[in-house]
This record gives sequence, C-alpha cells and structure tokens, in this order.
Amino acid sequence: MNKRTFLNASIIALTLALTGCQTAYYSAMESVGIHKRDILVDRVEETKEAQETSQEEFQSALERLTTLVNFNGGELKEVYEQLNDDYEASLESANNVTNNINKVEDVAEALFAEWTEELDLYKNASLKRESAKKLTETKRQFSKLLRSMRSSESKMEPVLASLQDNVLYLKHNLNAQAVAAIKGEFSNLKRDIQILLTDMNKSIDESNQFIADMNRN
Repeated sequence: MNKRTFLNASIIALTLALTGCQTAYYSAMESVGIHKRDILVDRVEETKEAQETSQEEFQSALERLTTLVNFNGGELKEVYEQLNDDYEASLESANNVTNNINKVEDVAEALFAEWTEELDLYKNASLKRESAKKLTETKRQFSKLLRSMRSSESKMEPVLASLQDNVLYLKHNLNAQAVAAIKGEFSNLKRDIQILLTDMNKSIDESNQFIADMNRN
C-alpha cells in the first residue's frame, strides 16, 4: 500500500470508526483499494496481538497471586494494590480481545455474503465452481478459527470472576487470614489460568495458520 492510499485509508477508518457504520466503512475502504479480505486478515492479526497481550496480563496476575500466597510479612496493602492493578489490566485486555473477535466475525460475514452474491455474476461455469469451492474451504477454515477464538474467550470470564473475588476479599480483609483464604483457592485459579493460557496459544496458532493460508491465495 503506498503512502497516499495508507493516509486515505487511515482518515476513512478514523471517520467511520466514530460513526460505527461497518457497511459504509467497508465500502469506503474498498474505494481506496482495501477489500474485505484484506481487512479480515488485518483484524485476525490484531486479535492475535490482543490475545498475546492478554496472555501477558493473566500471567502477571498469576505471578502476583503466587507472591501473595507465599506472603511472609511486609506491607499487605501494597500487594493488594498490585494485584488489583493486574486484575484491572487483565479485564481491559480481555474486553479488547472480545471486541477484536467481534470485529473479525463481522467482516468475515460481510466477506462471505459478498462472495456468495458475486458467484451469480460468473459466466464461466468452471471458474464459478472453483470460486465456490474456494469459498467453502475459506469458510471452513474461518469457522475453525472462530471456534478456537471463542473457546479461549469463554475461559476468560470465569478466571476474571475468580480474580475479582480474590481482589475484593483481600481488599476487605487485609490480614493473614485473608491470605490463608486466598491460598486455599489458589490451586484452582492457577489451573484455570494455565488452561486459559494454553487455549490462547492454540487460538494464536490457528490465527497464524489462517493468515498464512489467506496470504498464499
């Protein structure tokens, strides 16, 4: 993409992001040579990056909890504030992941609807069959990717809820008894976070594969 096209696309993206009209956004982007397929690949990449950031935030929260359950004197309020910061960062990154997945799904639906409609424009039966075959395969690949994204997304909410419970309990009971209570819940939360991180890795791998496949075609 040349600098002029990139500048035009950036202006369009900013303007239409404020209006929230995706149909107008896709049309405007296409007018400067950026098609739904390109937007889909970009959004999958952005979602992958959001998941990687979210992984880092959840990992940080896990490390902070590990520090907490091994707490052996010092300023407990400071530990609480750090854990609360980790929770807030994890919540924000999780919301970002969800927003990105929604955007991926939106442009994919628009792309597949357009592709299906345009099949009727073919005059050459052979080319039409090949295009229809490619559409089916792309939809299959995308469905697999979306299931993986939604699977990892679904595991974030219970982890966030558990993190919030622990943060609130510590806030209301800044004492050794609170640490002991959290310690009793730690093994389950640690397991859930580790499962989440593993699931996110699978989704990230699926994203990389999908991007590679789209770029080859």
